[in-house]
Amino acid sequence: MKEMWNQRYTDKEYIYGKAPNILVKEFIDQSEAGRILFAAEGEGRNAVYAAKHKWIVDAVDFSVEGKKKAMKLAKANHVQINYSVSDVMDYELVEDHYNAIALIYLHLHPSIREMVHKRMIKSLKTGGYILLMAFEKAQINNSTGGPKNLELLYNKEMLENDFNGLDFIKFEEKEVLLKEGLLHDGKSNNLILIAKKV
Repeated sequence: MKEMWNQRYTDKEYIYGKAPNILVKEFIDQSEAGRILFAAEGEGRNAVYAAKHKWIVDAVDFSVEGKKKAMKLAKANHVQINYSVSDVMDYELVEDHYNAIALIYLHLHPSIREMVHKRMIKSLKTGGYILLMAFEKAQINNSTGGPKNLELLYNKEMLENDFNGLDFIKFEEKEVLLKEGLLHDGKSNNLILIAKKV
């Protein structure tokens, strides 16, 4: 898997574009800056956008090539991001540390998904937010991005269970016309979640 992503990110083009994900943009534009973590951040488009809006940004991804492009994008935008190359499973999370954690198209295997999500919750400060955008199971019928393995796609029940105890501010299944580079382009079935730790 790591090799696949490294291969993808060696492309000169930013395969998901340089603009932020729509959920990230909406949240950052409306929120007071703090400390944010981007998990499975890839080429850095979301991390750089947050840094441009005065957030202290941590990012993690297991792709060395993803980090190279993210740091190049950060330099071009005159911002600093703290980017670690690590599997999300192994990334050391400090409890009560973040004002927000963004999980944008991070599709985890069922054997680890709930555990990783619970660790993320612990790392949020009280009043902090989980931002999640992921492909819903109906995305298996589209050719606009996401895993081709049904068990790696999500449904509302999974997320209700994983983030139980948080205050769900926004939670919807939504058909979105994605325009995120070469690999997220066209009609897609998404789950969108903003949840607050209370």
